[in-house]
Amino acid sequence: MKTTLKYSVYVISFLIIWLNQPAWAQTVTPAKARKTIQATPEEIKKLQTKVEANPDSLNFHQAYIKAAGIESPEVAAQYDVWMAKFPKSAIVPYAIGKSYASAESPKAKPYLLKAVKIDPKFTEAWGGLWEDAQRWGDFKGGDEYLKKATESDPSNAAYAFYYTMSFEKADPALYRQKILDLAKRFPENERGAQGLYWLAERSNDTPFRIKIYEQLKNSFLPGKFNWSNSGMSAYFTLLLDVDPEKAVALAQEMVKLRANDKSWPGQVTVAQNVVEATKLISEKKGAEALTLIASMKLPRYFPFKTGLSILKAQAVAVSVNTTAAYDSLMVYFVKTPDVKLKKCIADYGGAMGKNSIQVEADIWKKLDAVSKQATPFTLKRYLTPGMASLSDYQGKVVLLTYWFPGCGPCRGEFPHFEKVIREFKGKPVDYLGLNIAPEQNEYVIPFMKSSGYSFTPLEDVKGRVKGNIDNGSAAPVNFLIDQQGRIIFSDFSINETNEDQLEMMINLILAHGNKA
Repeated sequence: MKTTLKYSVYVISFLIIWLNQPAWAQTVTPAKARKTIQATPEEIKKLQTKVEANPDSLNFHQAYIKAAGIESPEVAAQYDVWMAKFPKSAIVPYAIGKSYASAESPKAKPYLLKAVKIDPKFTEAWGGLWEDAQRWGDFKGGDEYLKKATESDPSNAAYAFYYTMSFEKADPALYRQKILDLAKRFPENERGAQGLYWLAERSNDTPFRIKIYEQLKNSFLPGKFNWSNSGMSAYFTLLLDVDPEKAVALAQEMVKLRANDKSWPGQVTVAQNVVEATKLISEKKGAEALTLIASMKLPRYFPFKTGLSILKAQAVAVSVNTTAAYDSLMVYFVKTPDVKLKKCIADYGGAMGKNSIQVEADIWKKLDAVSKQATPFTLKRYLTPGMASLSDYQGKVVLLTYWFPGCGPCRGEFPHFEKVIREFKGKPVDYLGLNIAPEQNEYVIPFMKSSGYSFTPLEDVKGRVKGNIDNGSAAPVNFLIDQQGRIIFSDFSINETNEDQLEMMINLILAHGNKA
């Protein structure tokens, strides 16, 4: 069915978060079914009458469901009546299925299946089944639903994009080709730009990333396409590390292309300052470089902060000494662990005559000093009877993540956690997932069985005192807890580009966490 319907509010919000937000912002809260019925019985009756007269109007269905409340038993009963009365209308089951899906309810699937059985060309219903399948952990089945959505409407750029993305893990070479084909097929659509953005963003190959970012800039003008503008921000950050002078040129170009974007003039200044600070350091003018660096005010979540801390350490090494540079990076590492940062610390340590064991001991001393005993908990298990307490995991490193089945960013992070955790098979490392949406419990066991993920799912309790392992009602939120039950790392996010960071953090704790 080709309709003028927009995609469900949930699908749009999920994909914006999952595919558009930077790692630090990838947290979402569970969707809530509306419990309070604000409409009067008379108003609900009028809306029922409108649906009766217009069974193929999704707008009337949505108004009725909103008024009556999707959790109301009367709504489900009414749709049983309507499905019998209008057996040829795919909109009738789709309307209630869509509402359940938007509430992340396991009740959605049967209704969406009814819709596509009536109308196999119903693109949005296939799309709803795809998203619902993710919550059940049925990724293979979800890809089949996504394929059906694409086949039902080949002109739909959104589903063409999502389907192309499904090849990323299964066949990386084919995925790359399909993304390039997508950009050619939809040269006037944001989805074409979005594909190139993620092709570059999820690569660890710097020359390849630069090539794709340049293609994105030239094929999808950043002044017109928001995804291209986002790509240029990521490109700019990359260039700050590898070619600051080129970063200046890019930022200056973006000022002209995005005249209404107030961030780019500031980026020009940042890049110019990095170029100048690098020059001053090369001239052994460390004090002047430090003054310049101190004047740079980066936005709170600006991704170059690690690069800037390394630049600052270089200035400190020139103006003061190597020991001071070593100490400054150590302080930053405790707050923001990073593989590149650890290497820089090791380099300065080597210059001071320290070997790798001594450097790690220094790092752990800093981590140990700021560690806090994690707030204890006892929560219900899903896969086996009984309860599990944090104290049960004494003597083990614990990767703890807050999640829920409807959380797209959680599902995006799980494969990377899983890949790293499997490298520690046979070692005292455990992986716990606390489900913050018990109303989605019906999904959990099927999700675990279908996905093959190895974490132990536990049911979180609303209103429990979480203390220093609080997730703020959002997910994913992650912690690494040592063998003594202390929080060592928190507020980190893992993706294609930094799996080695998680591996590094776990290895640090394994090596030192048992020490008093």
